[in-house]
Amino acid sequence: MKKFEEKTTHTTPIFDGKIVKLQVDDVILPDGKSAKREIIKHPGAVAVIAVTNEGKLVLVEQYRKALERSIIEIPAGKLEPGEEPIVTARRELEEETGYGAHELTFLQAFATSPGFADEIIHIYVAKNLYQIEEKADLDEDEFVELLEVSLEEAQEMVSDERIYDAKTAFAVIWFAMQQTK
Repeated sequence: MKKFEEKTTHTTPIFDGKIVKLQVDDVILPDGKSAKREIIKHPGAVAVIAVTNEGKLVLVEQYRKALERSIIEIPAGKLEPGEEPIVTARRELEEETGYGAHELTFLQAFATSPGFADEIIHIYVAKNLYQIEEKADLDEDEFVELLEVSLEEAQEMVSDERIYDAKTAFAVIWFAMQQTK
């Protein structure tokens, strides 16, 4: 048994949507008591820390309905069924920024909201960027604005909460660490 493991005794599906599924699990806790866990099932995602040949961080601004505001983020997107994360990374970079990358390197993966969701995001670093001749189309419900910013500009965006999500804050920290090497 894994440390603090909760044994699922029953799962009740609640919602099966385009992106997420919601379920309620009945569990037995490590002390033998029962509890319920609301869980969002997500196919996973990819995000790309893209750095231009001039040393700028590539970001996109888009509206996030869940927050009721626009935020600035690194390019990212949902894994499609059976798709390898590196394929998703290339596609999302091209669709959202118009850039391709001669170097696309896996950095790490992490859980986005482990208290209630199983989403894992795979982070890639893109370097030696080039402009795509025929830019791929964004998703029909996606509207983004491209930005290329210095480290100082990105840090200011974190400070004034224009950058407001964990994956992009992580990217800014990584970007800063590269400047000190």
